[in-house]
Amino acid sequence: MSFLRTYPRATARLRMAALVAVPVLAFSVACGGGDDSVGGATKDDAIADVPDAPAASTASTAKGETEPSTRPTGRSAFYDAQMKFVQCMRAKGGYKDFPDPKLSGYLDWTKISEIGSRPGRNDGIKAGKNNVCVPEMQAAMSVEPERDQQKAYESMLAHAQCMRDNGVSKFTNPTMSGGNAVPGGDPNPGSPSIDPESPSYKQAREACKTKLLDIVDGMQ
Repeated sequence: MSFLRTYPRATARLRMAALVAVPVLAFSVACGGGDDSVGGATKDDAIADVPDAPAASTASTAKGETEPSTRPTGRSAFYDAQMKFVQCMRAKGGYKDFPDPKLSGYLDWTKISEIGSRPGRNDGIKAGKNNVCVPEMQAAMSVEPERDQQKAYESMLAHAQCMRDNGVSKFTNPTMSGGNAVPGGDPNPGSPSIDPESPSYKQAREACKTKLLDIVDGMQ
């Protein structure tokens, strides 16, 4: 499985695909946003907002690393596996500021994207320097709960519509393929027409972030 990811020009192509992707999903989906020219996709009916689960709080250790300040109630084997990956990223992967997973077990891609977009911080953000945390990454993937593909699709559809409503007119809808939700985004990932670093895209992304469920956060 490929877990490569590029910052900042394709910040959402492979976010969740790096650690918790559905195997059949395409990993090169664009998450565009800067070119706001008219001529985008057809808008669909709005879907209700679906807020993310709250992230676990953090505290600093004596070594300056961050760990959960409390053991969150209701955590799962998936959460525990993701936490082991996070701890690997902090201790071995070269990212002491790598964020805790959300209580749902899924990674916080908003925070990870911000870290990876800093100068010199992209190399290793996927699975640590020299891919040292690949075993922990794969262990987390192996215990990820089964996704509700219909809910995933509806969440991404609501997000795509919101992005267009907020000025990113070319942002395309997700599709269903073989029973799996495939993210939308840039209409031509191979030759992006949307700039995810533009102010207009960032504003739209912020406005629409609550549309994405944890299970699809970072996928478009």
